[in-house]
Amino acid sequence: MRGARSAKWVVGAAVVALAATACGSGSTDKAGGSDDGIVRAWWGDPQNPLEPANTNEVQGGKVLDMIFMDLKEYDPKTGKANLEAAQSIDTTDQQNFTVKLKPGLKFSDGTPVTAKSFVDAWNYGALLTNKQLNAYFFEDIEGYDKVHPDSGAPTAKTMSGLKVVDSTTFTVKLTQKFSTWPDRLGYKAFAPLPTSFFTDHSGYLDKPVGDGPYKIVSYAKGSSMKLVPNPYYTGPSKPKNKGVLLKVYTDSNTAYADLQAGNLDVLDDIPAEQLTHAKSDLDGRYLNQPAGIVQTVSFPLNQKAWNAPGMDKVRLGLSMAIDRKTITEKIFQGTRTPAGDLTSPVLGAAGGYSATIAGDAVTYDPAKARELIKAGGGIPGGHMTIGYNADSGSHKQWVDAVCNSINNVLGDNKACVGAPTGTFADFRNQITKGEMTNPFRSGWQMDYPLIDDFLTPLYATGGSSNDSHYSNPRFDALIKQANAEPDTAKATRLYQQAEKLLFTDMPVIPLWYQNGEAGWSSRVSNVTENAFSYPVYTDITVNS
Repeated sequence: MRGARSAKWVVGAAVVALAATACGSGSTDKAGGSDDGIVRAWWGDPQNPLEPANTNEVQGGKVLDMIFMDLKEYDPKTGKANLEAAQSIDTTDQQNFTVKLKPGLKFSDGTPVTAKSFVDAWNYGALLTNKQLNAYFFEDIEGYDKVHPDSGAPTAKTMSGLKVVDSTTFTVKLTQKFSTWPDRLGYKAFAPLPTSFFTDHSGYLDKPVGDGPYKIVSYAKGSSMKLVPNPYYTGPSKPKNKGVLLKVYTDSNTAYADLQAGNLDVLDDIPAEQLTHAKSDLDGRYLNQPAGIVQTVSFPLNQKAWNAPGMDKVRLGLSMAIDRKTITEKIFQGTRTPAGDLTSPVLGAAGGYSATIAGDAVTYDPAKARELIKAGGGIPGGHMTIGYNADSGSHKQWVDAVCNSINNVLGDNKACVGAPTGTFADFRNQITKGEMTNPFRSGWQMDYPLIDDFLTPLYATGGSSNDSHYSNPRFDALIKQANAEPDTAKATRLYQQAEKLLFTDMPVIPLWYQNGEAGWSSRVSNVTENAFSYPVYTDITVNS
């Protein structure tokens, strides 16, 4: 899932300080008095309306996590996929699955959650004409090629691999064996949808309806979203508060000031320039823990200039021109670690994480970097930009820093500069429309804790989040082979073989692994984050 996190940089020994400015401001809404039980939390407007199959970025995903319960849910501490809406998911051959729902499930509008709720939602998400960003996640289901062909119009509206057996049972047939497929089913693209989604689509988009622990009661774009406990929710994560008010901020420094002033309760986007003193500012109400996040810079390989013969050497050289060690040590205050692969340490070695698989591709080597960039024909046009969204307070700082590192290596202070876009939504829209002509900041916050999730959506041909437009038939073949391998250890090795290709082709530059951070006010307690770096809102209590 595409992230929107913050970072900062120094050039040499000089710190580039970012002063808090009035260029962005937060909502001044308050949830009420100190006894109202509402948690006030930082938020950013999502890229798209909150359709589960059309949301693949962090802020939208944060809300979907609150309002939907999937067949499986991921343990907040371990990331393990546990049964939730599903009573069982059975298979005898790793290709044909029978899903049975727990009885009595309901959406927040009081209507029942049935097998049809899942089947209809998945068919909607897969259908080409619905233009859902996460359609790719249904590719493994038989009949996907008919509803979402590579070219031309669909020849079917539903996937033949989905069958409703009764009100609480449905079956799924995949195109091939896929041993870890059930563990994907906690990702919100697989959420069920109520009948109202199909009968009153615009009404649903105005106020989405889910089956999770919270329900939405109001949303003012650019201002706030208010959620309260869903009275029909029967899952294990019942809210310990009376609701959450998500307040939209366009500048994280403003949000930090509001947190200190008591106008905000939870901030999970601590500005990088505040990291050195956040713990003392907040009297210890601060957490910093590993999360399933990796930050990268993506190349637009749909642009001929960046995908011409020899450009793989230029892309590799640019990666080797970045001094990750200095950035993470001097700027990120222990909240970042130089990346050695494209996954995350939270997976562990058994899950596919490797600190060394990228090898020299992420080693700071100015001489080799210059050699490679020259051998590949140089930066296209002799000049490049790195795009980023300006509404998160610190992206400018680290993008400028990365460019300065590249410029210092090349001896040209104009070779690379930052290119801001005003908001995250506008920035992501440019990317998904394929409009980027130069490299741009990117990052991945895992959807589910498997190495597959760090590779397939981002680098498989036509992947739902393949922002670089990368395509390598050998990579695709290895991913499919890994998916079909029933032995988890063997499958992981196949995924890693595919990953190694990325450090030769270099569609992206791995930068650093990112921790989850959060600060909170004295008004609330029990603030934690899950392995995805989302605050566990249901556990937060408001102090009396």
